[in-house]
Amino acid sequence: MSTLQDAYIVAATRTPVGKRNGMFRNARPDDLLAHSLARVVAQVPGLDPAEIGDVIVGCAMPEAEQGMNVARIGLLLAGLPERVPGYTLNRFCASGLQAVADAAQRIRLGEADVMVAAGTESMSIMSQMMGNKVALNPRLFADLHLRDVAYGMGLTAEKVAQQWKISRDAQDAFAAESHHRAVAAIAAGHFTAEITPTPVQRYAPGTNGMVQRTDEVVQQDEGPRADATPEKLAKLKPVFAARGSVTAGNSSQMSDGAAAVLLMSEAAVRRSGATPIARFRSYSVAGVPPAIMGIGPVEALPRAAKAAGLAVADLDWIELNEAFAAQALAVMQELQLDPARVNPLGGAIALGHPLGATGAIRTATLMSAMQRDPTLRLGAITMCIGTGMGAAGVFERV
Repeated sequence: MSTLQDAYIVAATRTPVGKRNGMFRNARPDDLLAHSLARVVAQVPGLDPAEIGDVIVGCAMPEAEQGMNVARIGLLLAGLPERVPGYTLNRFCASGLQAVADAAQRIRLGEADVMVAAGTESMSIMSQMMGNKVALNPRLFADLHLRDVAYGMGLTAEKVAQQWKISRDAQDAFAAESHHRAVAAIAAGHFTAEITPTPVQRYAPGTNGMVQRTDEVVQQDEGPRADATPEKLAKLKPVFAARGSVTAGNSSQMSDGAAAVLLMSEAAVRRSGATPIARFRSYSVAGVPPAIMGIGPVEALPRAAKAAGLAVADLDWIELNEAFAAQALAVMQELQLDPARVNPLGGAIALGHPLGATGAIRTATLMSAMQRDPTLRLGAITMCIGTGMGAAGVFERV
C-alpha cells in the first residue's frame, strides 16, 4: 500500500474584498479570478506553469458571468498554458476551501505535483441571493423536515440564536469587535502581503452628457468600519424575523472577491525552488439539520482536528467564517473556543463573505499569518454551509 505524500501550500493571494455593488460592481468575477491566478503563479518564478495538473475553482453560484466553467475560462484569461485543465466546484460557502482540499488530495495521492485551488464570487451580479433563477423542487415543501432546506439563511441564524440562547447584545458586541479587529489589522498592514492590488474601473457622469471612466488600483478591503459600535448596531432593526435578533449589522456582508492558492508536492518544491508555507493536514465536511445550518463547524472542526491527530484545543489560529454573529457565537460556545484565537484579524461581518471565494480568501489570510508569526504552528479554516453542512481544514506551518 502506497504512502500518502505531503501537499504544501507555497503561495496564496487574494483580491481585496468589495462590498456588493461597491468597488467591484463593474468587475467581472472571471477577471478577478484570472488576476488572482496570474499573480499566485508569478509568486514562484521557478515554476513552469505547464506543470500545473489542474486548476480547481470554487463558486457558489456558477451562472451568468461566473458560469460556463469559470475555472477554465479564468485560467485562459490569466494566460496559463492551454494544456492546463480546470474545473469549477460548488459546495456553497465552503467551495473555496473544498477546492483547496481537493487540490491537496490530488497531490497526496500522487496524481499531480502542482495544483492551483481558487475561488471567485461576485454577489453584485446576482439579482437574488439564491441565484438569478430560483427553482426549488416542490417536493421539498411536502415534507416538514425537508422544508427547512428552503429557509432563508437569516431564519436559520434566528433558530440558532434561539436554541443556543445567543442574545442580541452579544451578537452586536461580537459584530463590533469583528470590525475593530479588521480595522486594526489594516492599520498594522497585516493584510498587505496577502492582497494583490487589483485594477478597477469606475464610471461617473462627465461633460456633455458623456460617461467618464476612471481607472484605479484598489488594495484594501472595503467592508471594515472604524465607527462600528454595539450602540450603533443596536439601533438596526431585525431583517429576518419581526421579533428576531439578526440584523444586517450582525450578519456577514454580501461581497465580491477572488483568491488563488498554489500547492505542490515535495518533489515540485525542490524543482521549482519554492519555499513551503504550510502543510495540508486534513479536511472534513459534515451534515447538520438544515434549519440550524450555522452550527455546521461544531461537527466538522473536531473531525478535521481528529483526522490530523489533534484536538481542537491544539489549534493556534481558527478562521471561523462569520456568516452570522449568532452562529459564530454558538459554535464558539459549543466547542469552547478561545475568542483570542478565533478570527484575530476580524471576520466576514467586517471583511465580507463572497460565498464560494471565502474559503480560498481565508486560506490566504492564514498563510500570511503563518509567514508573519513564527510561533503560529497550527491553523484551521471552518465554516457553515447552506442546506445544513459544515466544513473544516487544518494546516501546519513548516
